[in-house]
Amino acid sequence: MRILFWGTPDFAVPPLRALLGEGHDVVGVVTQPDKPRGRSRTQLDPSPVKVVALEEGLPVLQPLKPRGDAFMQQVRELAPDISVVVAYGHILPKAVIDLPPHGTLNIHASLLPELRGAAPIQACILQGMTETGVTIMQMVPALDAGDMLHVVRTPIGPDTTYGELHDQLAEMGALAIVQALTLIEAGVSRAIAQDHALSTYASKIDRSMARLDFAQPAALVSRVARAFDPRPGAYASLKGQDVKCFGVRVVGDGSDAALDEPTQASPPGTVRSAGDDGLLVRCGVGAVRFMDVQPSGKPRMTAASWGRGRGVAAGDQFDVVTPDALP
Repeated sequence: MRILFWGTPDFAVPPLRALLGEGHDVVGVVTQPDKPRGRSRTQLDPSPVKVVALEEGLPVLQPLKPRGDAFMQQVRELAPDISVVVAYGHILPKAVIDLPPHGTLNIHASLLPELRGAAPIQACILQGMTETGVTIMQMVPALDAGDMLHVVRTPIGPDTTYGELHDQLAEMGALAIVQALTLIEAGVSRAIAQDHALSTYASKIDRSMARLDFAQPAALVSRVARAFDPRPGAYASLKGQDVKCFGVRVVGDGSDAALDEPTQASPPGTVRSAGDDGLLVRCGVGAVRFMDVQPSGKPRMTAASWGRGRGVAAGDQFDVVTPDALP
């Protein structure tokens, strides 16, 4: 089949490479316009998907929005049998979805109908889920509501970060779309309707969601830190400056019983130590260690380096502010 691929960020690159590697006829790529960067905003950065498309000599379409007579004509001229969409960045109108004879497939990074929406990878970590996966679905105008064609699952480890899960699910999506297309071409694919009553929503990430609140139990602090590691980085305020914290580990079983008496007696947000074993911070229940930090205006560094540079010391106190967006 002739495939028109839609995607923009690095999450979409493994599926595109997989389709090409399996010998599928990718007739073109639709991606977001190049983004300006730098103070002058004169330099333009192509999307990761565009970079791969140009390397492979594929036609590239970059509409501001995927609609309009001129754009629709460009798509018709490519004559796709099916479209494959992954993290493109725009909602597609029905006319675009229905244009290919075999419709449009979407790669979504959750076990639908759970976590429809923009940020399912961060949401599954924030919510403390122990399993997630990738769903290949038939695209419809409603948000992530189409019939499911193929599902693959994976456990979420207790220390798994957003970055690790992002990369894993991107590779799983690549495998899943190849498998789904094989089933379609063999005539044995079976669509399963979603149970819309069970649907949940993963909202777009807001900076306030990444704020650490050390008044919360260590398990919840860990979820927030992992959900935004490595980007945009979970943060808390110390001495009037924001500090991003990475590489979190819950101390012991996350209870106060795992702590020594001085740590138990410390208020939430207290730095107990900053050395080779990480930055130890008291939480509302239990404590956490961060192996890396990024103070405002500085590069990411180890907690030990931060301590040696006198950026932090035992007894320092992180601000304790409960953001509304915490789970």
